Amino acid sequence: MSVQTQNSPKLVNPRKAQNGADFCVVGGGIVGKSSALGLAQLGYSVIQIAPDLDKNMTPPTKNFGQRIYAIAPSAKRLLTELNIWHALDHNRIQAVRDMRIFGDRGQPKDQLHFSAFEVGRPELAWIIEADLIEATLDQAIRFHKKIININASVTDIRLEKDKNPILVLNQGEEIVSQLILAADGVRSPLRSAIGINALEDDYQQMAVVANFSCSQPHLETAYQWFLPEGNVLALLPLPSQQVSMVWSCSPEYASHLLRLTPEAWLTLLQEQSAGAIEKALGTLQLQSTPASFPLKRLKSQGLIGPQYDPKVILLGDAAHVMHPLAGQGLNLGLRDVANMLEVFKNKEGFRVLADRVLLRRYERQREGDTSSLLWLTDRLKKLFSANNPFEKQIRNWGLGLVNHSHLAKRQLIERALGE
Repeated sequence: MSVQTQNSPKLVNPRKAQNGADFCVVGGGIVGKSSALGLAQLGYSVIQIAPDLDKNMTPPTKNFGQRIYAIAPSAKRLLTELNIWHALDHNRIQAVRDMRIFGDRGQPKDQLHFSAFEVGRPELAWIIEADLIEATLDQAIRFHKKIININASVTDIRLEKDKNPILVLNQGEEIVSQLILAADGVRSPLRSAIGINALEDDYQQMAVVANFSCSQPHLETAYQWFLPEGNVLALLPLPSQQVSMVWSCSPEYASHLLRLTPEAWLTLLQEQSAGAIEKALGTLQLQSTPASFPLKRLKSQGLIGPQYDPKVILLGDAAHVMHPLAGQGLNLGLRDVANMLEVFKNKEGFRVLADRVLLRRYERQREGDTSSLLWLTDRLKKLFSANNPFEKQIRNWGLGLVNHSHLAKRQLIERALGE
């Protein structure tokens, strides 16, 4: 994708710009769909563009999906404001009321315990399938008269100072809007096209995901074990006495895990952490085909662009990507959406949508939240990947120290809740 300015050669046959709207949302994931729905509910006209918007997202029926998210209260608030939360099938949602995090020495004191009751809350988070959220968003969008869906890819963006931006689609159609929201993922062609660089750190790790049934109740508890060699194993509670596994490990070990038989999985999980997993959850039986995805850290060096005349806002993975050990990736993206909606909900009547003042409000509001959470997650990942004996002792000692500090735990919980 390239940017065409008024002095640039046109890469497609010029056509009259059509299908004008206040906003154009590029991206068909949860962040993109939430943005489109929220803006339409504020009364703005929205065009949403993605290559798979005609895919019939049906709610899950029997087996739990493997794309699982831990939804923080901040994300729940947004979904509630969008009238999505209460439309979800709550039989497929699992509340989390306890979290237990263990160090890699196998010592009982090397652990950190978070309890919802300790901070006076009914829940710490909710475990939800991505497909369930997307299907419910699709249903709401389908019946909203302010939203037009276009099943296509964006091939070019045409920008001229003091004029509305134009998106060129793969079939040659041109779409004009006052503002463009780029929710087009970690590779984000729009981010590159408007000249915003991103700082990227490849962790040289894969996340292996799978679902298991457990013979003992999980007691609404999420578990996480920091394992030797920098591996992190998380088991998140699901309804029907099941758990969702996220195992962060080297690509070589991930390939080994993906080849395991159900019987080999049973043996491996029984052996992990000196039997602590079996003690906590009993016997685990594989319920899905394991899958994997690469892990990286990414931070965009700006959230609005191009610099000379901003017409594009970055949200979600187009703006930031983090390690899953904190379970905050989607929550951070939905806080992008919440802040963006707040900016345009409170827009002064004399300002146009593309007013730089409005766009800078969004960028400033998101910078602190994004930078601090990315930094904290990155530091934790690198600390627990270190093989230096002194660092190993410090990190395990630190878990126990924080566990005995009510103030420190409360601050960490409030940070994870999005507050």
